[in-house]
Amino acid sequence: MESKAPTEIKLHQKSATLELFYADGSSYSLSAEFLRIHSPSAEVRGHGKGQEVLQTGKRQVRLLSIDTVGNYAIKLGFDDGHGSGIYSWLYLHDLCSQRESLWQNYLSKMKTANASREPLPAGTQVINIMPSPSSAK
Repeated sequence: MESKAPTEIKLHQKSATLELFYADGSSYSLSAEFLRIHSPSAEVRGHGKGQEVLQTGKRQVRLLSIDTVGNYAIKLGFDDGHGSGIYSWLYLHDLCSQRESLWQNYLSKMKTANASREPLPAGTQVINIMPSPSSAK
């Protein structure tokens, strides 16, 4: 099986992008927002199919750090405090190769949910209250 490991990774903090280079000469640039909304963490993906959580308000998120995890992955730190997702080489390669379709799918989900990519104003807290099954008559 051919390795999907990049040969080089550059974190561009100013532009909030991660640039990946591969042995075949290909290179990809992924935005911090794209990486954050596609985090492989349980917070984003849930613990099973259908438990995914739509990430909103991440347009201005920044990448703060990148750390290797063994010889198979990286861990990214974001300025919104998120840092629990481990991006395997295979997962990163999939994000790169499917970037456009993943992005369009995300925008479609945002539109359906009437959600925004823009962050809430500082000091804003939102609590979503779900009706209990007994009150939904």
